[in-house]
Amino acid sequence: MSPYFSIKFNMNSKQEPHKTIEPLVDLVIEEIRKNYWYPLWKYLEDKPELTKTFPAFLLNPEQIIMYVGKTHIGIEYWGPERVEKLKLRGETYVRYHDYGESNENLFENIVGFKYDSTVPFNVPLLPLNEDLIIPTNKGIDKLFELKWNFAGQNSIFGINFPAPLIPKGQFTRIINGLFFDANESGLLTRHIKWIDFMPIQYDDSDSEVDKISFDFSPYHRLVEHDANYIYPVPDDYKYSKLPKLNRFIELWGNKTTLESDITIFLASSDNSFILSMRFGATEIFSELKCDWQSESRDSIRPDFFVLQPNGYADIVEFKLPNLKNNPLVGRNNRESFSAEISSYVSQTRVYSTFFDDPNNRQWFEDKYGFKVYKPRRYLVIGRRSDFNSDEWREIKADYQNLEIMSYDDLVDGVVAQFYK
Repeated sequence: MSPYFSIKFNMNSKQEPHKTIEPLVDLVIEEIRKNYWYPLWKYLEDKPELTKTFPAFLLNPEQIIMYVGKTHIGIEYWGPERVEKLKLRGETYVRYHDYGESNENLFENIVGFKYDSTVPFNVPLLPLNEDLIIPTNKGIDKLFELKWNFAGQNSIFGINFPAPLIPKGQFTRIINGLFFDANESGLLTRHIKWIDFMPIQYDDSDSEVDKISFDFSPYHRLVEHDANYIYPVPDDYKYSKLPKLNRFIELWGNKTTLESDITIFLASSDNSFILSMRFGATEIFSELKCDWQSESRDSIRPDFFVLQPNGYADIVEFKLPNLKNNPLVGRNNRESFSAEISSYVSQTRVYSTFFDDPNNRQWFEDKYGFKVYKPRRYLVIGRRSDFNSDEWREIKADYQNLEIMSYDDLVDGVVAQFYK
């Protein structure tokens, strides 16, 4: 008896294309629920100790994204790797994309970019693919340029790799895959936590009716395996931090990233170690509102206060890594900061002026519980190649309590501490 379950659709319907596959999506979700999610839940109910390490997004996903292709249906899970307690019921947001009529590689459709390998054939994926890192050639060039830390990823890495092929008739799974490309905006990143490719048989020989058959039998065999699976969340300090540093590099390596995206990322509890390690801080405080006490001026909000072991804090301000113009203007020993850099320096100077006033200092200490006086100001902007001239270093040295550093300097200062 064939393991394939078949359904038929009237493909001459006048409905919008995305409406046509809704019955298919609903049916697949229901069959996965019966053949996989519910048996998985029952297995974990009998062995509750496994819920501490079980990939929680399989049963408590934030989203499920389905990709309907000609040979496979992809089921991708988004959500937390660990939760305190699994929930049996709850709404799950399901999105879907119809690539059933596309002749393009389904994998490329899913990750969102084309591979530019010089290899003249596609490489088939294995039934199980863990910790893959497969950049396009443009992507790997950008990773090298950004000094992305390859040692920070416990992975299988592909160089000059063609677009992966999902073998016809094979159940295929990708767990914790990273895929990169680059364009004029910078680095493009696609992280797949977990995706299953369920094989289907698609028959459109009938002009009136299309027949789709799919096989749920692999899910029966995977219940015990997946209940015991430990998702690759590294617990060693170095290998838990370097991937997060790579996420930071990927973020600022894209020109569409906003300053607020960068500061929000760094302010999160998972990523604040980047500033703590680079600036030797005991605590990090983000965007504290500072009200002037002796004069009427607009409040200021420095990006970060980095508290030193002596109880006093310095100030770190972030600007985008892509400078609009040359940071120096003038020539023949008359070089100076560009208007862009000068405006950023002036902004940090206002911060310093605020804390020159003893009334402001006392108000701040009473409100936030730590001291700021003659703070060292750090301005993070640009790339190292923007600031490599002798003239730049000479001009920068004229500014007291100001350090202008590149994003490369910031990252390197953190990475170096892992190798002491």
